[in-house]
Formats: sequence, C-alpha cells, structure tokens
Amino acid sequence: MNAVVVGIDPRRPSVPALLWAADEAARRGLGLRLVAAVPPLGGRHGSGDAFTQHRTLRERAESALASTEDFVRELHADLSPVTELVDGAPVAVLGERAAHAALVVVGSRRPSRPTEVLRDGSVALPLTARAGCPVVVVREPEHTQVYPRTIVVGVDDPHSGEAAVAFAVHEAMLRRARLRAVWVRPPPAPGSADDGLAECRRLLAGRAAVWAEHHPGLDVVAEVVCGQPVQQLALVSQSALALIVERGGAAGAWGGSTVRGLLHYAGCPVITVPAPER
Repeated sequence: MNAVVVGIDPRRPSVPALLWAADEAARRGLGLRLVAAVPPLGGRHGSGDAFTQHRTLRERAESALASTEDFVRELHADLSPVTELVDGAPVAVLGERAAHAALVVVGSRRPSRPTEVLRDGSVALPLTARAGCPVVVVREPEHTQVYPRTIVVGVDDPHSGEAAVAFAVHEAMLRRARLRAVWVRPPPAPGSADDGLAECRRLLAGRAAVWAEHHPGLDVVAEVVCGQPVQQLALVSQSALALIVERGGAAGAWGGSTVRGLLHYAGCPVITVPAPER
C-alpha cells in the first residue's frame, strides 16, 4: 500500500490530523487512505438498542468519510484519496494497515490529565506502541508561522536512534526546515560541574556533522540539555513543526512512559518511529 493512512473518528473527525496527513501525502508523492473503523457489537447477540447505535455510528462514519474526502480534494486536487469503512476496533484496524503503510496519522484532543491518554477508547497510545510504521499524533496545527521552521528529534543515546534520525532528516529536507537534535541527560551529580556533559556535546556534534555531510543543504543544530526528557522535549516542541522520537525494541529507544508524557505535553505533532528489531 505504501500510503499515508489517516484514522477518521466517526464521532468527531480531526481536521488538524486530516490536514497534516493530506499535506504529507502530497509532499511525499504518496497515496492517501482515509480509514474509519466502527467497533463491533459486544457479545454474540446485541440488543435492539445496540444494533441501532451500531448502525448510527456506521452512518456517521460514511458521512465523515465522504466529507473528509471532499475536503482533501479541495486542498489537493492531485490527490485521489481512498476511503475505507471497516467493522473493527480502531487500534486493531489501524495497526493492520500500518504493516503496509508509510505513515499512520491520528488525531487526539488534549487530555486534562496525563492518565486520560490511557482512557477507554483511546487510540493514540496503544497504536504508537504496536504499529509497524511511524505514527503521527496530531492534536493541534503545526507552528508554520514560526521561523526558522524546525523539526525536532529527541535522541537519548548518540549511538542509537538511527530510525528516528533518518525519518527526521528526511522530514526536514522535505520541508526545507532546520533539524534540531536534542539529547536529554540527567542533571549532573551533586558537586559535579560537568559530569561528562562536554563529552556528550562532542559526541552529538560529531554525529550531527555526519548527517550534514550526507545531506547537503541540511541545517542541523545539536544540543545536549540536562533534565527530565518529557519536560525538556515538550519545551522545545512549542515552536516546532513536529517532534520525532524512536520508541521500543532497542537500547536508546524511548519507553512507553516518555511517549505517553509527550502525547500529553508536547505542543506540536508527535511522531514515534519504531526502533529496528535486533
């Protein structure tokens, strides 16, 4: 399929997510697939009310797909989106599509508390944990009016995170944006003025120089900061086009608690890239 897949919520389609997905498909020259998943009825024999609710939700999904398809065609005349209405749990359906997709994009409202990211019906966190391709969680429009236009990639080990870095480099080149690599380390131990900070900066600067050498025209800024990863990355995300991190499966990849925190606090779309299997 190798398309950009966007999950359409029948109850409240996310306009920011749809805009992001359509623009990204156009930038990459890929197809766009709009997928609405309607959860199945509980139990073997649903009640009359359950059948009515299910039918109503399917009708809403059909309407949402039609309206979002028209919206995309107005935005990008050269895009011919494919629509798909599926009976199934949204996380499972989108996870299956992710196996053959370039990206999966979903919307998310800002929860009032971090724990609400795990609420029943939430798609963003479980999808990022299991999808086989990068997942983009879009809550708000990009900061396109902020200059310089910046893509942020979080690295927590200068020798790992290659999948996230490769994605971030490509994204920055597509958008003609600056790449800002941020390595967050724990604060220095009490009584230590440096605690290896200078060496970390040297390592990351060397890695950034390699990226710039392999990609002429790429503007790279590398910095090492001390603090808590979610707090520091959320801070730099406030003026970014996107925040990219690698997750799961390898040393140096961000864990679920960090991803969950970023989905709550980040001020721009968050892209999680699966770490390669070792």
